Amino acid sequence: MPQSEKPDDDEGIVERVRRHSDSIWASIKAQGVAARAPLPDLRTLRSFSLGEVAEILGVSGSYLRQLSIDGQGPTPELGTAGRRSYTLEQINELRNHLASARPKEALKFRPRRREGDKLQIISVVAGPASTTTSFYLAQGLALQGFRVLAIDLDAHGSLSKMFGFYYFGYPVHNASIYAAIRFDEHQESMRSAIQPTLFDGLDLVPGSAELSFFEEECGRRFRSEKLSYPDASARMVSALNEVEADYDVIVLACGDGGFLTAGAYEAATGVLVTVRPEMPEIVSMTSSLYSFTHSVALIERAGRTVNHDFFKYLVTRHDPRDVSQQKSIAMLRESLGDDLLTATVWESDAIRQARDKGRSLYELSSGAVGRSSYEQAMKSLNCANAEIMDIMFEVWGRAPFYVSLASRSTTAGRASPESRG
Repeated sequence: MPQSEKPDDDEGIVERVRRHSDSIWASIKAQGVAARAPLPDLRTLRSFSLGEVAEILGVSGSYLRQLSIDGQGPTPELGTAGRRSYTLEQINELRNHLASARPKEALKFRPRRREGDKLQIISVVAGPASTTTSFYLAQGLALQGFRVLAIDLDAHGSLSKMFGFYYFGYPVHNASIYAAIRFDEHQESMRSAIQPTLFDGLDLVPGSAELSFFEEECGRRFRSEKLSYPDASARMVSALNEVEADYDVIVLACGDGGFLTAGAYEAATGVLVTVRPEMPEIVSMTSSLYSFTHSVALIERAGRTVNHDFFKYLVTRHDPRDVSQQKSIAMLRESLGDDLLTATVWESDAIRQARDKGRSLYELSSGAVGRSSYEQAMKSLNCANAEIMDIMFEVWGRAPFYVSLASRSTTAGRASPESRG
């Protein structure tokens, strides 16, 4: 019987809804959308062309071609007309090779934090395109050679879905950071919740509906202890300390507020606030700022200090042709000064199309969404990521590097033949 036909009258509501779910899920799978949980995801990350790799590494394509001819570094795949391409794992092998071959530029090729460098924990405050920002920041950092852990603090798993993890709205036992911060005897290690992603060097702690259990428990403790702040934040800090040696950067994608978000604020070394340059969104963002100050005040009243290396704002979903948005950005810059990032992320059909395909632009080639739109979106995304990475470098006592690299590039996904290291 075709799925659209009306079933017999004996079919119960449970059977009917299950049939609907099975039918929709079969269609989703047929379109290639990922499903890591509860079903396995068989998708892989594409290879990167020689030009893309040259731009990612900041060297010339001819230099990489000669390395391949000389048998130095990983062996790329040879495609049509002898065109070379590399997996992300091979790009990271190239990083190690170049860092050894050109030790004076080792930090450029292998930018991981060194002994004494502080683990960077960036909390992305819930706001317009904040989940997309967290997603592209985490992937962009991994492409540049950083070891990254992304943590989804949203009970709806918004970031997790972008990575291909689906929990269908029901709790999955200890599948989120809840495993490491819960208050009962079922607490497990932070590492037990970490999942690998398609990107070499990028791991994920998914979000799940069980995170709402933590919020409820914290709320009960908060009320029973006469509104004294519970140790929710300290528990998150402790959980992140467990994996500190494994990563250079942790990206915390905050949910809609509550104790998990307060924990993210205490754990963070830096905070990123997204704002759309339209007045209602700016008003909403201002409300989030007041919520931030309230959360931090409660933490400090509990006797713990909250220190951030940076607190920055990023304009997202920016339409540069919209005069009213330009006026809003000018107003924001006057109020926020240097705390507003110079780069803005443009409103983009390419980003939307990639999301509809269950992918990021980093995972797609330009032909999948239209070359012009792809290049424009990649440029704005990478300029924003470059500013954030240079801020990290400043914290680590290094000279800025990424903004100048982004300004020289044609796009993040397609390098010009003239690009040089």
